[in-house]
Amino acid sequence: MSAFFHAVGDFFSSLASLHWGALLIGLASFIVYLSIRARAYFHVLRAAYPDERFEFRKIWGAYMAAYGFNNVVPARGGDIIKLFLTKTSIPNSSYPAVGSSFFVEAIFDLCMAIPILTFAFTQGAFPKPPDFSKIPAFDLAFFASNPRFTLFVLTVLGILALIGFALLSARVRAFWARVRQGLAILRDRRRYFREVFLVQFGAWVLRFTAFWFLLDAFHVGGSIKNVLLVLGVNAVAACIPFTPGGAGVQQALLVKVFAGSATGATVAAYSVGQQIAIAAASFAVGFGALVFIFRFRSFKEVIAAGREARGAEA
Repeated sequence: MSAFFHAVGDFFSSLASLHWGALLIGLASFIVYLSIRARAYFHVLRAAYPDERFEFRKIWGAYMAAYGFNNVVPARGGDIIKLFLTKTSIPNSSYPAVGSSFFVEAIFDLCMAIPILTFAFTQGAFPKPPDFSKIPAFDLAFFASNPRFTLFVLTVLGILALIGFALLSARVRAFWARVRQGLAILRDRRRYFREVFLVQFGAWVLRFTAFWFLLDAFHVGGSIKNVLLVLGVNAVAACIPFTPGGAGVQQALLVKVFAGSATGATVAAYSVGQQIAIAAASFAVGFGALVFIFRFRSFKEVIAAGREARGAEA
């Protein structure tokens, strides 16, 4: 915590030296990246519900609101908002189908994460998994230094999942039918590749561009190697979503990765500055989507409406 807030201080003290043009281009590229990802997700939902009419505008709004909320609350609470807003945007849809559709996006993410992490681990600057326990980020260090406890937690979660399916055995067939509906586009590999994978790849190019300009904005230096290292850090942070946007884990890893690329204060400022900038921009766009598309005045209203709708269905 001390290191994180010290880095926040470095960020605010370096505001005068920021390259604001590069910062704005980077943030704009990141918002476009999210918008293209939302389009790929829209294609996933169209395959799941081919007979229903729904607007891309609402799917985009749900996607942006969820990402913005995830950057200010821990444990990916924004995914609950995305689930509710998407479900209410599609007539005759179900929570299992919409929820399972989230996993379609993860296929591309996994395909990109493996080569990126392989590259990152071979560059020398990126810490090896056994060294994660020495990284000054509590959640990452705790699980890395306690492998038995980590395995125990994963085992307990697996057992609880099996118990849940057993208790719902009478409804399992209908449940899995809806789950398969959310994954419908995977049964048409050409359509999936054309409408989802390639679209996500186009979005990834914008994400790459965004981090290039953000590195330039904070004077760390945009380069193919540096951007791939940042993306590797993001991949690790995404596995431990206990803080908003992976704050703490990202900051600790970025400081380690770029220790030899710039001064300590510059790297510290970038490590939190890019998180603050992305969080602020995505939260602003997401909140705007809530207000102008869904007519909610706060995230709290969305959560309350989701509980009411779930209660009414029950």
